[in-house]
Amino acid sequence: MKKYALVALGGCVGALLRYWLSGLVSEKAAGDFPWGTLVINLTGSFVIGLFLTMALEIFSWNPEWRIFFATGLLGAFTTFSTFSYETLSLLREGMWLGAFANMAAHLFGCIGAAFLGFVLARTVWS
Repeated sequence: MKKYALVALGGCVGALLRYWLSGLVSEKAAGDFPWGTLVINLTGSFVIGLFLTMALEIFSWNPEWRIFFATGLLGAFTTFSTFSYETLSLLREGMWLGAFANMAAHLFGCIGAAFLGFVLARTVWS
């Protein structure tokens, strides 16, 4: 039962952070491109690369922290379901270049962000 509470608490925090940051970015950005979703996915990918490398390889943190942070908080924070729907919407509206730019930015950007988090954790804390 404790694990479910940790996921729920982390999910609550992650969802609130996602809503706040996505709204902030969308408010500042102009145009039809889904900048808020991209920033959320890049940030979440970076943080999960950093956190899990530190938690699993460098510090051996308690598994409960991993459940709270990676499964709960980051699970609710990242938005790939929203990314999928927004990309489909761009395609349905005939905005092919925007849809493919969105896919490429998410795919390469998020993998790159996770890698940067991994490198940072290994460089600073190893």
